Amino acid sequence: MRIVLGSSSPYRAELLKRIIPNFSTDSPDIDESPAAIETGRQLALRLACEKAEKVASRSPDTLVIACDQVACLAPDGPNEIQLGKPGSLAVAEQHLTQCSGKTIHYLTACCLIDTQNGDKQLFEDEYRLHFRSLSSEQINRYLRPEKPFDCAGAIKSEGLGVTLMDRYEGKEPSSLIGLTLIKLRQALEKIGFNLLKNYAGE
Repeated sequence: MRIVLGSSSPYRAELLKRIIPNFSTDSPDIDESPAAIETGRQLALRLACEKAEKVASRSPDTLVIACDQVACLAPDGPNEIQLGKPGSLAVAEQHLTQCSGKTIHYLTACCLIDTQNGDKQLFEDEYRLHFRSLSSEQINRYLRPEKPFDCAGAIKSEGLGVTLMDRYEGKEPSSLIGLTLIKLRQALEKIGFNLLKNYAGE
């Protein structure tokens, strides 16, 4: 069966290629603004579903995979702060100043839809980054060469972002980049899609 990744993210595409070499991509192009009184976790889950449903509506006989990720300080509580993609140097500096000496929770949600029968699976993962105390100089020395303006919270963990951390905490490192591979494998196996057989071209 054809597989479509409902995302324009090159980072997610690179991750998916590790376990599924042949797939196409389709950007869902939806409004990703948070709703009123919506937690970061609720936002990630809702957007993953909406992205998958948008792509599924135009992709018959397809397995559609879509994800969303929200970076949060103090998630699920009254003091939650959501950190989106900064888009600029100034906003990235602000995000990392907020993160200094704190723990950032990366909430990654994924949705898998089988458009042959409409079956939908929704799953999530959480990964925590414990930041060291950062000076303005350290923040700028990271931001200027890395330019992580399209990354949630301005963290590019596969690059110089590691220099900002005291430690990582979580079960699945791939979820930090925006796609939980282990839980995706489990979801695919539930519908009879064997990654090892398909990777080998059987």
